Amino acid sequence: MPAAFVLSSRRRMLAAAAALAGLGGCALHPMRSERIVDVANGQVLTRAQLLSRLRQADWVLLGEQHDNPQHHARRAALIAELGPAVVVVSEHLERGRRVEPGADTRARLEGAGFDLHGWQWPIHRPLYEPLLAAGIPVLGGDAARNVVREVARRGLEAAPADLRALVDAVPLSPAAEAILDQALVDSHCGHLAPARLLPMRAAQRVRDAALALSLQAAGGRPGVLVAGNGHVRLDYGVPVMLRQLQPRARVVSVGFGEPGWDLRIAPYTLLWFTAGVKRADPCATMPPLPR
Repeated sequence: MPAAFVLSSRRRMLAAAAALAGLGGCALHPMRSERIVDVANGQVLTRAQLLSRLRQADWVLLGEQHDNPQHHARRAALIAELGPAVVVVSEHLERGRRVEPGADTRARLEGAGFDLHGWQWPIHRPLYEPLLAAGIPVLGGDAARNVVREVARRGLEAAPADLRALVDAVPLSPAAEAILDQALVDSHCGHLAPARLLPMRAAQRVRDAALALSLQAAGGRPGVLVAGNGHVRLDYGVPVMLRQLQPRARVVSVGFGEPGWDLRIAPYTLLWFTAGVKRADPCATMPPLPR
């Protein structure tokens, strides 16, 4: 998810729509059946095979379309099956935050800094309610909002030293950089001025660095990240940061897709297809961004 969308629910939907467009379009109909596919060879995995793959990993990255409740429910059930040593790191909370014990899921999340309006609660309830009820630790992973704003405005120099160092250590390939830049332009409905592109790219990469460092610090076996599909991409997302931090670590990235996604260009280890959700065109009412 592009950095400028940290506080705006409408812009989150734009980012989701852009990601769908890049993989084959938005789905407006249910599927006859769900399937989990190994992107490398097209093999359809059973749930038992999926769990076996994930239990052998050091880090499991689970994507989402932010506005698809099915993705959240599927991930909650999957995480619960991974075992008692799992620790979850969440894009939806800033790093350093932790969901504390209590009875009220919404209040616990809000106390940890979850933005109820920005994340359009209760869309994420099917994810967090089962996890918290099961006592699974949920930690924040994202860069602080004020940091993301400043980086999106001024560039990488505005980032904390640890995040800046990790981004500098992992330059993107020209191909990956071009894909990320196009995603940023598309998710702003073509209104992103060229002068804004470099700091916006920096903000996205700072967020990925924060998520990677948070996973490294969290522990757990496996450590699990829940984040938007853009963050778990193998070409420019959190996985490239993790390879820098621990080159020999086993990382499995699971994108959560919808009908119409093109498996041939899916930038994940595995792609889990679910039914889609109906969406209006988010670009139809978006005004041009300030330049």
